[in-house]
Amino acid sequence: STGSPAQEEPPTGLCSPSPKKEPHRKPQTHMDVQGFKWVRWRVWLCRIGALLSLGLLLMLFHWNPRLGVLVRCVSCPPAIAEILLLRDSFGHHYVVEVLTEELEGSEADSSDWRDTVQLHKEQVPMLRYYLFEGMRYIWMARKGAFCRVSVLNEEWTCADLYGYREGLSRREQDSRYVTSVRPAHCSPFSVLGSLQVLNPFYVFQVFSIVLWLADKYYYYAACIFFISLISISVSLYEIRKQSTMLRSMAQLITNVTVRRSSGEEDSVSSVELVPGDCVLIPQEGLLLPCDAVLLAGECMVNESILTGESIPVMKTPLPAAAGRYSAEAQQRHTLFGGTLCIQARGGAIAVVTSTGFYTAKGELISSILYPQPINFRFYQDAMKFLLFLGGVALCGTIYSIVILSRTNIMWWELLIRGLDIVTIVVPPALPAAITTGTIYAQRRLKEQGVYCISPPRINICGKVSMFCFDKTGTLTEEGLDVWGVVEGSGAGFSEIVPDPRFLPQGPMLSALACCHSVALLGGQPLGDPLELKMIESTGWELEEPSGDDKTLDLEFGGHRVLAVMRPPFVVYGASINQAVALVQRFPFSPSLQRMSVVTVAPGGKSSLAFIKGAPEMLASLCQKESVPAQFSNTLHTFVSQGFRVLALGYKPLHGQTDLSSIKREEVERDVQFLGLLVMKNLVKKESAEVIDTLRLAHLRSVMVTGDNILTAVNVAQACGMVGTDERVIFVHATPQTDQSLPSLRFHLGEEGAGAIQGSEDIHSQGLYQGGSKYHLAINGMSFSALCDYFPEYLPKVLMRGTVYARMAPEQKTQLVKELQKLNYRVGMCGDGANDCGALRAADVGVSLSEAEASVASPFTSKSDNISCVPLLIREGRCSLVTSFSLFKYMALYSLIQFTSVLILYTEKTNLGDLQFLFFDMVLVTLLAIVMGKGGPSTELHPQRPPASLLSLPVLASLTLHTLLLILGQVSALVITVSQDWFVPLNSTMSGANNLPNLEDTSVFALSGYQYIIMAVVVTKGYPYKKPLHCLIFIQRGVWYWLVLAPMPFIRKLLKLYVIPDMNFKMLLVALAALNFITCFLLEVLIDHGILNCLYLLRRRKQSKKQYKRLDVLLSESPSWPPLDEPLAPIQCTVIGLS
Repeated sequence: STGSPAQEEPPTGLCSPSPKKEPHRKPQTHMDVQGFKWVRWRVWLCRIGALLSLGLLLMLFHWNPRLGVLVRCVSCPPAIAEILLLRDSFGHHYVVEVLTEELEGSEADSSDWRDTVQLHKEQVPMLRYYLFEGMRYIWMARKGAFCRVSVLNEEWTCADLYGYREGLSRREQDSRYVTSVRPAHCSPFSVLGSLQVLNPFYVFQVFSIVLWLADKYYYYAACIFFISLISISVSLYEIRKQSTMLRSMAQLITNVTVRRSSGEEDSVSSVELVPGDCVLIPQEGLLLPCDAVLLAGECMVNESILTGESIPVMKTPLPAAAGRYSAEAQQRHTLFGGTLCIQARGGAIAVVTSTGFYTAKGELISSILYPQPINFRFYQDAMKFLLFLGGVALCGTIYSIVILSRTNIMWWELLIRGLDIVTIVVPPALPAAITTGTIYAQRRLKEQGVYCISPPRINICGKVSMFCFDKTGTLTEEGLDVWGVVEGSGAGFSEIVPDPRFLPQGPMLSALACCHSVALLGGQPLGDPLELKMIESTGWELEEPSGDDKTLDLEFGGHRVLAVMRPPFVVYGASINQAVALVQRFPFSPSLQRMSVVTVAPGGKSSLAFIKGAPEMLASLCQKESVPAQFSNTLHTFVSQGFRVLALGYKPLHGQTDLSSIKREEVERDVQFLGLLVMKNLVKKESAEVIDTLRLAHLRSVMVTGDNILTAVNVAQACGMVGTDERVIFVHATPQTDQSLPSLRFHLGEEGAGAIQGSEDIHSQGLYQGGSKYHLAINGMSFSALCDYFPEYLPKVLMRGTVYARMAPEQKTQLVKELQKLNYRVGMCGDGANDCGALRAADVGVSLSEAEASVASPFTSKSDNISCVPLLIREGRCSLVTSFSLFKYMALYSLIQFTSVLILYTEKTNLGDLQFLFFDMVLVTLLAIVMGKGGPSTELHPQRPPASLLSLPVLASLTLHTLLLILGQVSALVITVSQDWFVPLNSTMSGANNLPNLEDTSVFALSGYQYIIMAVVVTKGYPYKKPLHCLIFIQRGVWYWLVLAPMPFIRKLLKLYVIPDMNFKMLLVALAALNFITCFLLEVLIDHGILNCLYLLRRRKQSKKQYKRLDVLLSESPSWPPLDEPLAPIQCTVIGLS
């Protein structure tokens, strides 16, 4: 729910409404907000309780903040609350304090601010707010809710922004700074340290250390204490380092020049900037410290840190039109914080719209600092399994108390021994162990040029079931070669001209030379590779005005010149062309699928507008009589051969038109068609290899592009997404109009020609009987209509859809989310700003960028091809299997030690201090390090590794292994007791006080073998990981030596009994070997599905994954999809037209 204006005070308020959805920003999570006030007597009662419980009550409140608030406070409306209880969409609770700040009365001029600050009719206006995750939320009585402070400028219109062009006064700037975001400071080490120590893991460590000290395990307790201290220190250092780095990235501090309302210019620190400040951009550019909208001049900006796109983007002034400003809709006019303005010209002026964590980059970094919980079954099951181990510990504690109570030990000693079982069964190193595989994988990925900013997603890579790919620059080469130009008019198309320099003098040649956003940097042209090739093919030269030089302006009739295109002196014997000046530029927009420029000839004569864009879009803007009748067929011919095709048009402008203020809508209507630019885009050689690898591994590959659908299909066939023997069926959906109902149709030809005959051929070849696999192809317009009017058919289309063409950036993001609804683990690989939203929405987003780490996606690859995708999946599978193995091993290690202690408790003895230390620090730690070190397999197997720890194979494996381990230790004790030379221990003493003895030595020897045995058994190799058994067998050899012929020094140090009988020692080794063989065979049988017979005893269940159920359904539906049969929405009725 969201806060809304209300006459009466609502009982609960909510945080800010969802902000405008911008291409680089994380979605705003809706937070339930409840208000509370302190109750003094409850607070004092809790303080007394905390004192009596030695701080345990406060610790409980820290772990469960909701409980702490309910116990000490009483509910009240948020408008008068002192404490707020926040609850996010994941059910997590947070407690924040409501802060107040005095404002001078004259500062509350606007109605919004007055609503915000003048509460309770106080004499001094107060600003009430709270801070959460680096964001400030202020109380707005008009909305009846706490809102993000950025809501004050979210309703700005374009006209409002132009109103700030003259700058703010110092007084306005100071008053806005009060409500603006303040510099985010890093938490001091004392705060970070207390948070670390209060972590349940470290609290359990402290509890364990105190218990071990009480039980006289001094060496072990001291060792664990120092290791925990080192672990906390390293963790604090890394947290502080990352926090400092990210915050410095979000809040760039530099000096900028701002314009004041008095007309003077002032140099201020970027920390003092507030929304509404007017910033002057220097010609040499700067690293932008805030989000700002450009009102004058042009800026060439490198946005690779946000988008991963290394090609600079040209930013142009915001149109002075009515309507609300949106950074998403006007991103070509918005300068985003953290990006680098390479150069500015024309007196660039920008108005600040957001600062700090409210900028595009700031919010992305906030999402890294405060990540949303990852919904991954492995992590959820790990917590549940710890609870299960806690139950086992409880049973062990009860057993130990019952056994030890029969002896004459003191009650406090009985309590310590009972609680000691808990510290054994719940291994304190378990959380660290399961991240070992991820740490190794992250290091290996970095060596391969793949950088990760979200390590938990590495494990998710191992469960990816489909990958989406952008086309241009990802599957195909970034650069394009001009294949030819085809001029066209109402009379038809002319012959193709391979070299544009052979074109006659006229608007077509001028359009090719002028319709671009290329700029000069250091004398070198910089811009989109396609446009660079286009200009190069004409032979024209780009010239730009330098500084405040007005020479070019005077040459072209006094117009403000952005750039000049000059033709070569002689064009193959033809007459010399005139130079052309660009005086207005409307950059390319993915949503509009076009760009345009306004030009003039020398002296300001002959004003022409040139338009370049997607052929279908440009044809819809042209005068019908100027478009050739063969347009569709000609376009179909080129794109079906894989060519990239752009259309060009022009429009003569009236001599009295004000070119400096002309609107885009006026320029881009009633255009005259000029022709087509045909470019060849080659598929990268790595693309087909990777797609084939994914296909063999049973991973779906999907193409999501903004290009023409036939071009996309051709590339899909070239790279192997669509096989040579597989059919492509096109999906055509139309929305509802005043004259017609929405419709959905499947056909073989893009334009439907020959579809009926093709349908008959398909039926005769047995498409629906499995004789031929088919793929669906759909464009962006049809995808939108499908989502809006045919939601019941959408899952079926997604199941067979392989090519998604003419997709806008927001549609790419929507596609990823719809696929995730079918329970796919979706990967996305792209290289530009258009893919940014989809990269963030995907489970695994990979940005192909030269930047070392981009916040555009969790993974950034320095390679310019998709060869990193199989590497990521292999590393993810390796990491997941390693985490799985280490989790099972740490659980079994605890159960082995648990068994040893209970057996020795029964015999009135226990393991010694250094024996515990040797097992935990020397043996198990080294084994865990070795287990985590193995690299990934060199091939992708069709079977994905399991991710559930609570599945039947895992639980059965742990249970059966535990029984075999118990049997092994009991057998070792029985064999020892049955020897003729056996000497019973001193029963007058208990615990480790009666060491050395034969019972302890035999159990110590066999349990040591079992730690190594389990490491070998649970370490999975093929097909996900390289085997590491050689290192473990070396460690086993060392253990053989320790048991059969130990050095006197080590034997004395570990308090082991001297056993002279070599036959007995060999018998222990044989028992360990038998234990290994049985456990190893059991694990192999479970891996090969021996437990599958148990599934036959119950009714066969459907898969929990929706896409698997749909796949079965479609394979059993011989009539899907119905070719050339128009389908209507199920809910649609004729009444709906009214």
